[in-house]
Amino acid sequence: MEGQYNLVPSSWLLALQLFLLLLPLKESVTVVPWKPCTDLHPVDLLSRVLPHNGEALSGVRMVQEGGERGVQFFSPTQAHTFPSSQLFINCPLFPAEFSIVATVKVSHTRVKKNEYLFAVVKENVDQLLLGLRFSKEKVHLIYQGSMGRQRLSFKRIRLMDNHWHSIVLAVSGHHATLTLDCGIPLELIHKQPFPSDLSTDGSRFHIGSRRKWKGLFSGLLRQLVLLPGSDATPRVCPSYKPSLVELSIPTILSNLPVKSPINDVLLPPYETEVRVTLGSKPACTAAEQGQLWFDTLKRGLFLCDGAYWHSMLQEKDRLDYVDDYQDLYTTSETLDIELFQIPSVGLFAAMAHRANKPGSAIYRWNHGHFQLYQNISTFKAQAWKQFTIGRKMFLAVSNSMGPADGERELSVIYRWSNKRLKFARYQTLETHSARDWEAFHINNEAFLAVANHRTENGNHNIDSVVYKWNPGTKTFEVNQTISTSGAYDWEFFTVGPYHFLAVANAFDGTSTQTDSSIYIWLGGAFQLFQTIKTFGATDWEMFQIGNRVFLAVANGHMLCERGPSLYTINSTIYELDMTTKMFLKFQDIVTYSAVDWEFFSVGDEHFLVVANSYDGSSYSLNSVIYRWQGYEGFVPVHRLPTIGCSDWEFFTSAEGSYLMYSSAKAPLSKVFKLRIH
Repeated sequence: MEGQYNLVPSSWLLALQLFLLLLPLKESVTVVPWKPCTDLHPVDLLSRVLPHNGEALSGVRMVQEGGERGVQFFSPTQAHTFPSSQLFINCPLFPAEFSIVATVKVSHTRVKKNEYLFAVVKENVDQLLLGLRFSKEKVHLIYQGSMGRQRLSFKRIRLMDNHWHSIVLAVSGHHATLTLDCGIPLELIHKQPFPSDLSTDGSRFHIGSRRKWKGLFSGLLRQLVLLPGSDATPRVCPSYKPSLVELSIPTILSNLPVKSPINDVLLPPYETEVRVTLGSKPACTAAEQGQLWFDTLKRGLFLCDGAYWHSMLQEKDRLDYVDDYQDLYTTSETLDIELFQIPSVGLFAAMAHRANKPGSAIYRWNHGHFQLYQNISTFKAQAWKQFTIGRKMFLAVSNSMGPADGERELSVIYRWSNKRLKFARYQTLETHSARDWEAFHINNEAFLAVANHRTENGNHNIDSVVYKWNPGTKTFEVNQTISTSGAYDWEFFTVGPYHFLAVANAFDGTSTQTDSSIYIWLGGAFQLFQTIKTFGATDWEMFQIGNRVFLAVANGHMLCERGPSLYTINSTIYELDMTTKMFLKFQDIVTYSAVDWEFFSVGDEHFLVVANSYDGSSYSLNSVIYRWQGYEGFVPVHRLPTIGCSDWEFFTSAEGSYLMYSSAKAPLSKVFKLRIH
């Protein structure tokens, strides 16, 4: 914040100090501190132009869409303005650091070339001092700088889709950031800092326009807040409703229930005094018994029992933001990532590349970034799976074609050499357009299951195979075949003493609407346990929250013999019901040709991230992180821009926690760092 100071001669300062020292001690002296031009609290700009106490609306109408209320402006009337002096009460300067929070809903059919959410206009000369304007896929902050009119433009901001969106624009010096729906902030660095001497003297705020018909805001406005002095993003994000964050909503739009004027809360028939101590850990003796201590470092609240401090409430690690951390440029599109640790060597990522030359690649985490470690010859690789048998480490790749036309498809198992510190070919297995490997142990015996997708002649109804490790020959041998339909994924999991294997069936030759199956291990083999109707299923993800067992399916595509293909469909989370001993539907989530789910936890919070790959027209989509909200299920909290997303992996290192995704449509994978506090 900027202030104005008057220099006082040193002789006057000395006299003033002597005067204060000679005052009687019983007299009180009031020192008036410096104040910024406006209070450093959120200023609800929209409330200032809306009626109060039941007054009639003028020039606007209230509309409820998508379950939320907003206002629509009909004309740039004087009722929608107020003098800037109402805000800047101590001096007329606009804050040099500020943020703006707005919640809007705009239809692409209504939008004009340029529309203003608000503008600060100097009245006598009709000069625009500052305005927030948007056009198709752009948001502009326009202001009067030292070099004349300046403009900060954020591009590819998609607001005009007839859905509610919340934006947070934060400005500080040379930097400006814009956050859409609590996603990844976009940052601009301007040559000239935002002016610290922008005078608003003789100006007015115009809400929903620039004082003229031209530029009148045509959408719905639910929230418009100015926060002087700080970035509002941490105040409103993350949110379980990222498109409807709330910093200050006008009462007329908030839909809050009317509170009774009578306070019916029973007050205790006694009074007590409780002191809360802040800072470092104080003593806990009989004198402090019953008192509270708030640990500002760990954000914990503790109660003294006269001898020890007992934790009453302590904040766990919490996911705050997701930052774009590393761009990993690859030699080809990538269909799968397998992350694994090799003791005393480090963290590795095996990438399944589509192109045959130079094949697939293994990257090693080194000083906080992935670096190329080894290339391995593969043929349209689909997936990797790492596993151990005894002290030996293996890595299996599923190839979806042979080395040359007409040759057999061979998927390969590689073994880690502690001497060469490389993976070397160990065993080959004949597969059929294999999409996935799953490795697991049952009763100290090692198994490896392959998901065969289709034969060379296009038959999708074929056998997938469960292999068993032979300790004598030290190779995998066929243990069981299971009939599958366009199999895409295997998921092994254990519940109590029972072992399960779930297959994601994607296509039966005519339709993607087919049964995916869950098998249970009985009598030395897998027996059918349950079938679930799926739609082009591409992935199963099993996870547990407390003692509850869940199974999430990624549905990729709805295709029948007749009718159009649908990519925007529900993927479903099922929960194991201990009474019926079946997986029952728990929650549907709309996805866009989903190909992967990844479950992870941060502190006591649990998350699911989905790989959205295609919506029927574009591969450039947001993949979404959902947070567990108990009885509400999973709710969206972060949207991450991806291109043909094919896989997500969560990992931790000494540097922090990360999410990594691969792209099936671009030779680029990305690492995102989770900002945790």
